[in-house]
Amino acid sequence: MEHEEGAAAWATPYRDVRTAGRSAVAGLLLAGAAWVARGVWETRLALAGEPGSGPPDQGDGVHRPLTALEDSYHLVTSLGGAAALVCAVLFLSWVVRLRDNARLLSGRAPKYAGLWVYAGWIVPVVNLWFPRGIVADAFRGSAPERPLPASVNVWWGLWVLGMLSGVGIVYKDSTDEIIARAYTGVWPLLASDAAVVGAAVAGAVAVRAVTAVQVARMREAAGPRVPQPV
Repeated sequence: MEHEEGAAAWATPYRDVRTAGRSAVAGLLLAGAAWVARGVWETRLALAGEPGSGPPDQGDGVHRPLTALEDSYHLVTSLGGAAALVCAVLFLSWVVRLRDNARLLSGRAPKYAGLWVYAGWIVPVVNLWFPRGIVADAFRGSAPERPLPASVNVWWGLWVLGMLSGVGIVYKDSTDEIIARAYTGVWPLLASDAAVVGAAVAGAVAVRAVTAVQVARMREAAGPRVPQPV
């Protein structure tokens, strides 16, 4: 019996989206925690106040020595960048599996070419809706009769808000420039951090919801052939 169940698991045409979804959730929450830490350090900078020597970037290519707090903020942002990279890899791995399974369940090609799974995040203008569209298309391919979970729209709305703020996960200012902004007006920074953290939490909820629907449909479509990851 165990041999037959194992063979059935190997025979399934679907990819393991459940394990990938759990990993994506962990990555999203890790990134969210990293941006909570950024907010804490930015608040500490604001409360400490700018040193009498002025901002770290003095202009004309001159940078003064960093204070211990400023130096630790550089470390926090570096760790946050690493967390964001891990999150991106895990999330994209989930999306690829989600699309592959949706293609099998629906019997049609995805609306967006595979290139956009990666390029859709970085190409200007289209990055405002392509990533959400890819997830939504995979969901509709899996369960066309069900409405898109609200968490998908909340996730994407908060992500775009954080991105357009210029200081979210995709930000243009250098770390020293952000430190200077924390000294002179920390609230926009904290608002952007809150949007990123909210997007991470909503994204985790969305991944769980979309994954659960697709797993249920795979069970219906393939019966006992769908593997049940531990």
